Amino acid sequence: MDNRTEIREFLASRRARITPGQRGLPSHGSRRVPGLRRGEVAELAAVSIEYYTRLERGNLEGVSEDVLEGLSRALQLDDAERAHLFDLTRAAARSKRPRRYTAPKQRVRPGVQLALDAITGAPAFVGNRRLDILAANQLGYALYCDLYDKPARPANHARFIFFDERARSFYLNWELAADETVAILHTGAGRDPYDRALTDLVGELSTRSDEFRTRWATHNVRQHNSGSSTSATRLWESSICCSKLWNCRPTPDCRCTSTAPSPAPPPTTGFAYSRAGRRPTSRSTGQSPPIGPTGPESCRLAVVAVNEAGSNKAPLV
Repeated sequence: MDNRTEIREFLASRRARITPGQRGLPSHGSRRVPGLRRGEVAELAAVSIEYYTRLERGNLEGVSEDVLEGLSRALQLDDAERAHLFDLTRAAARSKRPRRYTAPKQRVRPGVQLALDAITGAPAFVGNRRLDILAANQLGYALYCDLYDKPARPANHARFIFFDERARSFYLNWELAADETVAILHTGAGRDPYDRALTDLVGELSTRSDEFRTRWATHNVRQHNSGSSTSATRLWESSICCSKLWNCRPTPDCRCTSTAPSPAPPPTTGFAYSRAGRRPTSRSTGQSPPIGPTGPESCRLAVVAVNEAGSNKAPLV
C-alpha cells in the first residue's frame, strides 16, 4: 500500500464528508465538489493553505503532533480515524525501511491455548490484524466451522465474508459485517503498510471482489476493544453479540476475542451455540467442528518459519 496515496485519499475523503454548516462556516453558494475546501480546513486547523495542501498531497514527514491534533479537530475525526492519521504519519517517517517485508509466521503459546480452552461458555479465538484465526476454543471452532471447509490455513474472516456465499446467511447483517471487516483491515494497513501478507491480502480481495473494492475506497477505519455488535451470526439470531478483546502479548497485532449473546440467552439445551442440543455442523459438508481442547491436526494452526533473527521457531503470540 502506497503511504502517500493513502494519506491523500484519507484526508480528502474526511474533508469531503463535512459541510461548511457543520463547522459554522458560510457556504458561499454552490460547490463543485462536496465538503470543505482546502482553505477552510487550513483555517480550522490553524495552518496555511500551502501547508495543508502539502499534507493532503501525501507528505506528512516531519509533521508535529500539534498540527495532527489540529487536523483531527478540523476534520472531526473520531478516535479510530485520529489513530489512523497518526499511524500514517509514523509510517511516512520510516523512509529508510524496506518498502515491503515478510513477517514471520505466528504460532500460539501453549498457555494462550490453555486460556482459550478454559473458556467453556462462549466462543473465543486468537486473531491478528489480517483477521486470521490463529487458535480457538471448542466453541470458537464450532461457531466458525464453515471457515475451516477450505484447506488454506490460517482460516481468514475477510476471505470468508467476500469469497464465500455462505457468509451472507451466516451473518444477520452481512453488509455491516463486511463494512467492519474492511474498516479493520484498513486500520491494520495504516499501522503497517509494509506488511507483505497484509498488502497481498488486500490486493487479492480488491482484485476478486467488487464489494470489497467499493468499501476500501471509502477509507473508513475502525478500532474495537469491547462492546456490542449487530453483525451477529444467525446461530444467535435473537441476540446482540457482545465482544470482549484483550491483548495476548504487548503488541496490537494479535488479540483474543470472546463473544457472548446478550441480553436474551440462546436455548439452554446442549451447547450454547446449538438450537437443538446437537453439535453444529458445517452447512456445506455436514462435518462437525474439531473435538478436544485444540482440535484435530487438520484444524491445528501450528506453523514453523524462520524469523528475522534466523531462528527455526516462529514468534509466540
